[in-house]
Amino acid sequence: MKKVFLTLVFMVTAAISMNAQDISDNAIGLRFGSGNGIGGEISYQKALGSNRLEIDLGLANEFSDFKATGLYQWVWNLENKFNWYAGVGAGLVSAGGTGIYGAGVVGIEYNFDAPILLSIDYRPEIGISGGLSGVNSDVALAVRYQF
Repeated sequence: MKKVFLTLVFMVTAAISMNAQDISDNAIGLRFGSGNGIGGEISYQKALGSNRLEIDLGLANEFSDFKATGLYQWVWNLENKFNWYAGVGAGLVSAGGTGIYGAGVVGIEYNFDAPILLSIDYRPEIGISGGLSGVNSDVALAVRYQF
């Protein structure tokens, strides 16, 4: 029974390590979306093992309106330099009244040979309090420099 258990543990570990993706420790760039009147966002990603934390900040109307989002993302390898990811998080928005919202994200990314990461994602946002109400959707294209 021990041999069967050890063999099973070894096989699962080997399968997980074969599907491991290469995530850069840090990436910073721009995320071009359309959510809540805030167009582009400055986007920063920090690797946490094989997952990551993403923080986005958008400014509009001569910096009087902002949108700040924090997301925890799980990342999976699709093929070669393609990854897909999904995550959850929350944020603050001041466009149209200050509000707190919950957010999810699902997207796909391509990691170029140069230190450039290109991604497209869908982020549904649900208003919890303040000026943001109901469900809002945000689709965005992001370009990030990896270091």
